[in-house]
Amino acid sequence: MDGTLSRLIASVVCACFYLLCAEKTVGVLQQCGYKNTAFLRWLAKKENATWKRLVFWSVLSAVASVVTALCFSFLGAKIASAVIAVPFFLFCFVYYFADRKYALKVRATASGRYVRLSAAFFAVTALCTFLLISVCSFACATFTANGAGEWAYILRYLPVSCSPLALPLYLCLANLCTAGFENARNRKFVKRAGQVLDESNVIRVGVVGSYGKTTVKNVLNALLSVRYKTAASPASYNTPMGVAKTVFSHSFSSAEVFIAEMGARKAGDIAELCALVKPQYVAFTGVCAQHIQTFGSEENVLKAKCECLSCGATVVCGSGLREKIGENYGENVRFLPENCVKNVRFEATKTYFTLVLNGGEIDVETKLLGESAVENIALAAYLAEEMGLTNEEIARGISLIEPVPHRLELTESGGVYILDDGYNANEKGAKAAIDALKRFAGRKVVVTPGIVEAGMLETQINERLGALLADERLDRVILVGETLVLPVKNGFMQAGGLAEKLSVVPTLDKAQTLLADELGAGDAVLFLNDLPDVY
Repeated sequence: MDGTLSRLIASVVCACFYLLCAEKTVGVLQQCGYKNTAFLRWLAKKENATWKRLVFWSVLSAVASVVTALCFSFLGAKIASAVIAVPFFLFCFVYYFADRKYALKVRATASGRYVRLSAAFFAVTALCTFLLISVCSFACATFTANGAGEWAYILRYLPVSCSPLALPLYLCLANLCTAGFENARNRKFVKRAGQVLDESNVIRVGVVGSYGKTTVKNVLNALLSVRYKTAASPASYNTPMGVAKTVFSHSFSSAEVFIAEMGARKAGDIAELCALVKPQYVAFTGVCAQHIQTFGSEENVLKAKCECLSCGATVVCGSGLREKIGENYGENVRFLPENCVKNVRFEATKTYFTLVLNGGEIDVETKLLGESAVENIALAAYLAEEMGLTNEEIARGISLIEPVPHRLELTESGGVYILDDGYNANEKGAKAAIDALKRFAGRKVVVTPGIVEAGMLETQINERLGALLADERLDRVILVGETLVLPVKNGFMQAGGLAEKLSVVPTLDKAQTLLADELGAGDAVLFLNDLPDVY
């Protein structure tokens, strides 16, 4: 009984340390939508150093345990076998503090599911550790009975030192254990939200596309708020659960128009969201090589996004979609006219153009920057026109538009211009952001870890990004992290970029330290996709 109790206590203590060290890993699984397959793909990426750090932790713990056992063996087998726990827990602390310097792009949200998953991970880890310790004890007893020396007793728990290697698998197992309950709970929550939407008289608008969804949603919210009380899904809430949370929020209760951002990582996601929201109007921004990792090809991305064309809504499509969609659309689909904007003028801190709409013209001056600003405002304005807004109302709405956080958002600090495009994750947006940076007069610096979630095209896309960064008008390029910096660096050098302009640093904090030493008033820095989605 005493042996069982001591093993149980040791297992619980180990589980506490493991839970502490796995905090960010649980956050990664959360960002992967609690999908084990997506999490394991992230873990298996050759650029991902997480697995290497776990191996390093396990090897150091094992070696330190053997050395410690050797040093204290003169005190007897029982004491020596107990002392080897000291380096093991010491390296747990070392790993925890070392891992803290690696940031998640989006901090883990302590939602109910996150807390329940953490509790399940603790339980699974404690149970598995208890079983491992028990097996080690049984094996030691067997070997000792067969004449093994005292070293079999001293090092009987050495395999526990290597157990950090199993932490990702423990997390996946915990996720599997909770998935049934969580999925049933989520389905019930989403179903209730659908019933609320069906029973309401709210006008429903969807926003679909590979890029620009959040910006178009916010622009639409500004335009439509001139005539209606609006409610829009916050931040990047673009899943059925995100829609459901918005439906049960305070803003929805008095809304006349509901604007739902609709994201997709696989075929059928858009159809599922359309079935839930039943939009009467849809803004379709465009398609690019985004989420290729889960879709497999840009053709599959297009096919999945086009699920919105058959939902019965009036769909307004962004520039470039007519050629991509071909004849695969009905009378409910509208396309932006080629001449819908003219007199476009980009400045460092503002964008100017004339919008041709409703047989008239609207002169636009906006804080939104770059070519994407023109496209996004035009798309939202044409959808607002379909919903019956006048040119005067649309012009008033445009005056209310504010930059979306982390979407080429311009701020100023100490005379330095900061372009925050931290959520950019596609090639088209990256080019537009770099072009916007070039319009500033002072020194121009780009900080980026590269473009993520492009699957088999990830290396090619990041090499092309590196080539863009080799532009002589850019004074400095700082690559951050361990994931995609190599192809970006290769593309930069192959395009003739100067090595003295390029730096590679492990963390965003290190990049900011460099910037503090180098930048002065009038200079500009672009944070392009400041960290990968899971990092």
